[in-house]
Amino acid sequence: MTVVRVPATSANLGPGFDALGLAFSLHAEVGIVGADDMPDRALPAETTHPAQVAFAAAGGEGQVWVRNEIPMGRGLGFSGAVRIGGIVAAEAQRSGGGWSPASSVALRLGTELEGHADNVAASLLGGAVATAGGLAARIPIALEADYVVWVPSFTTSTNESRGRIGDNISLADAVFNIGHTALLVAAFASGDASVLREATRDRIHQDIRFSLAPASKAALEAGLAAGAMCGWLSGSGPTVALVCEPGSAASVAARLPADGAARTVTVDTEGARTL
Repeated sequence: MTVVRVPATSANLGPGFDALGLAFSLHAEVGIVGADDMPDRALPAETTHPAQVAFAAAGGEGQVWVRNEIPMGRGLGFSGAVRIGGIVAAEAQRSGGGWSPASSVALRLGTELEGHADNVAASLLGGAVATAGGLAARIPIALEADYVVWVPSFTTSTNESRGRIGDNISLADAVFNIGHTALLVAAFASGDASVLREATRDRIHQDIRFSLAPASKAALEAGLAAGAMCGWLSGSGPTVALVCEPGSAASVAARLPADGAARTVTVDTEGARTL
């Protein structure tokens, strides 16, 4: 059999609420107990583990194990990543070890299990992605940049923060976010870093979520003051992601608040793959 390796993700990217995702070089691995050698630091998944639930939902037989380096409950797509890992493991098991993204149901099933597609699409496809209407497409990345994530020790509740956003937003805020999302996609695709600070502004969700995690807002402000080109609250938080000029990630990371762990990461362009 084969082991599945899946990247962490950062969703929303500021204005792209539930629509944009970016894969980072932190990973989870999913294998099948008894079929794949279980590596150091891997643990068998309980029946309620999202990887095991996804594995069973995709027709897998048996129990999976998980080895994980993605911070859990911090807005880096852990649950989406391991769900994709479980689905791909089941598909590889059914096919006798082979797996093809072209014939996979991982995007559809992962979205059903996760509730929204931005995290699962980025974990599945890698790189930067846009999602809508059950579909996902890669965004070309011409941007030359380094990336830093600041991961605090506390967690926040996705359900609580989403509940505070409400069901209705103003036309002005909707237009603002549509325009800024388009500008951000264009910046990635063209490599135009000059618009990044403006392009990552948001009027729908970030201020509400920052009110529940003021330390995260302080980390974002510290990163921008240290020279980051832009940044955003990763998913529902509390992690903050920062985009830095090439070669500057270490200096930006060194100036982030000490009550969180700052890590330099790269964009994972491969997505889910079998090893």
